[in-house]
Amino acid sequence: MDKTVSLEAFYREKIGILPSEIFRKTGHFNVFKMEDYLGPKSAYPMPYSRKDYYKIALIQGAHLVEYADHTYEVKHNMLMFANPLIPYKWTPENLQPTGAFCVFTEDYMKGFGHIKDYPLYQPGGTPILDITDEEANGVMGLFNRMFREIASEYTYKYDLLRSQVFELIHTGLKLRPAHTKIDVPGFSAGQRIASLFNELLDRQFPIESTVQKIQLKTPAEFADQLNVHINHLNRVLKETTGKTTTQLIAGRVASEARALLKHTDWNISEIAWCLGFEDTSNFVKFFKKQSETTPHRFRS
Repeated sequence: MDKTVSLEAFYREKIGILPSEIFRKTGHFNVFKMEDYLGPKSAYPMPYSRKDYYKIALIQGAHLVEYADHTYEVKHNMLMFANPLIPYKWTPENLQPTGAFCVFTEDYMKGFGHIKDYPLYQPGGTPILDITDEEANGVMGLFNRMFREIASEYTYKYDLLRSQVFELIHTGLKLRPAHTKIDVPGFSAGQRIASLFNELLDRQFPIESTVQKIQLKTPAEFADQLNVHINHLNRVLKETTGKTTTQLIAGRVASEARALLKHTDWNISEIAWCLGFEDTSNFVKFFKKQSETTPHRFRS
């Protein structure tokens, strides 16, 4: 699997310059037209990699997208909400795609909302939307407002652009309400525990090296880390997600296993060890139960 692509590397490799804005204490934001950014020297498919920044992209036309261990076929236009936790790549049907995208750091949004709480950025969410031409035109209108704003001399333009990022997120949520669940602002105690559990679970992924190993593997270990009784954790997660602690851990580990089998040449025992299995045979049994096939068959 390719190493994490930093925001600095993105600018040096793709743009050729490193804007001073990237070092702003308030975080970084920028917006690009797809055709200006890609240019005639674009290479496809895009490398499968994880980024250290958030990205919202509108790419007009059909696409094939690999996101974590899933593959999405976009037949019309793609609206994608990428986050630093999940590696991805996309291949357009047209090698000169049009559209726009913005990139921003978590620091840029800090203090103005919990971006990771939105369903589009949560595990199991729907970060890839296949939208109609009419919907794409509406989203492009939002990006055009961003282009006008970032080119202006308005002193507080980055505050206004931040609100436009949220507008893009809410537009995505409203475009596909059937795939998202929006909670009323203000977490209950149970929702807070569930959110912290998900954060602890997600923080262990993705695995990017054969020397990297997950540290929290069992419900008891998560309960100890959260300083709650294991029975209480199980009850809270069942009430908020409909799944047990064991099911949630197993689902995330299985998802990472499929991604590693698909996108690395590591042997099965190396993947098993990274995912907390000392015995490879136990990993094979686990994977077969979760995916209804063996690791070798899945890879082939």
